[in-house]
Amino acid sequence: MRASDRPRQREADTPQTVVRCAIYTRKSTDEGLEQEFNSLDAQRESAEAYIASQRSEGWTCLAERYDDGGFTGGNMERPALKRLFTGIEAGEIDCVVVYKVDRLSRSLLDFARMMELFDKHSVSFVSVTQQFNTTSSMGRLTLNTLAQTLLSVIATPPGPRRLPGPWPR
Repeated sequence: MRASDRPRQREADTPQTVVRCAIYTRKSTDEGLEQEFNSLDAQRESAEAYIASQRSEGWTCLAERYDDGGFTGGNMERPALKRLFTGIEAGEIDCVVVYKVDRLSRSLLDFARMMELFDKHSVSFVSVTQQFNTTSSMGRLTLNTLAQTLLSVIATPPGPRRLPGPWPR
């Protein structure tokens, strides 16, 4: 067998890249948050399981909790979200993991701003249940396509919009 035909093995002394993952959870109302196991805990548990499944890629879950219970996703005025941004800007976070995209934001404009911040600091974004993952080139392509679409919608001046089709004008 030629050397080029043998499977490559990672050398033992080659350090694996560590991906520091922050889990962000949110619930719009504070109803039920007093329960021993609530919606925020369920979201976190799902995200922790996903991170554990990526352990071979160097993913590790940060201990700090970014939980916003009782806060709307319609704006960015949330204490845990602000702490998350601070951690990103300080270079302490490599990847943000959420249960669903709408846990991070329900505003497309705010979501686009968040993705801009993540990109600026080389932070990846993963939604566990929606196959949204910017750690891969395909995920980044999806994000860029979404961003371009958002920018074109935002840049379109207000007024009547005609959809293409055979119906009367």
